[in-house]
Amino acid sequence: MDIEQKQSELIDQFVKQASSNSPNSPAIVSVIVDATSHPSLFAFSEILALPNVLQLEASENSAYLDMLRLFAHGTWSDYKSNADRLPKLTPDQILKLKQLTVLTLAETFKVLPYDQLMQELDVTNVRELEDFLINECMYAGIVRGKLDQLRRCFEVQFAAGRDLRPGQLGSMIHTLSNWLSTSENLLVSIQEKIRWADSMSEVDKKHRKEVEEKVEEVKKSLFKADIDFRGHEEICSESGGVMDYEEDRIRPKRRRHPIS
Repeated sequence: MDIEQKQSELIDQFVKQASSNSPNSPAIVSVIVDATSHPSLFAFSEILALPNVLQLEASENSAYLDMLRLFAHGTWSDYKSNADRLPKLTPDQILKLKQLTVLTLAETFKVLPYDQLMQELDVTNVRELEDFLINECMYAGIVRGKLDQLRRCFEVQFAAGRDLRPGQLGSMIHTLSNWLSTSENLLVSIQEKIRWADSMSEVDKKHRKEVEEKVEEVKKSLFKADIDFRGHEEICSESGGVMDYEEDRIRPKRRRHPIS
């Protein structure tokens, strides 16, 4: 099962669980904790959009709504900056938030320096960082890339997308609209080049046909000239033989003088 399908099934599972509980029920807090602790769930916007989850804002459990928002859009550094206002995270939640931090960095940069990653993840050495990237990120299927020990960086080849942050949708729509406009212009240009190539092909075919016709005409002319020349040669040859005979017949013969 690929990561997208697994994500979809897990999202449906937690959405159903959260939808069946009232905002004042302790069970909805348990659903949020379970969702943010699950090792294979990395998207939370569908849970966050549920009306009964949003109603936690005005309840004594509002901190869990903030925690859910953190997992949807935030990073490990964001948690450290607001730890006094948020529930204490479990080890599974800490691991999850650090994985999400890598995804956030990979959205913006395709080359992640080790020093930056160690600072963002509170990792003390390169060996620990590389083990985390391999075992907790690449094996989990959320990123793919190359560890460059010589340059001390992680080269990102693929990263799973995170939930859209508030206001990010408009920017994404604008980017996609520009991409669509550029693609349409490129398509028009390609179609024009295809039409030009087709027209040049027709011109080339017409020119080739004209050349072939002229070659045939020249061949016919040469063939006819050859026949005429051969006929003339035969006539001249026959006439020459008669004239030689006539000249020989009328030419006076020399007399021989006696030898004394």
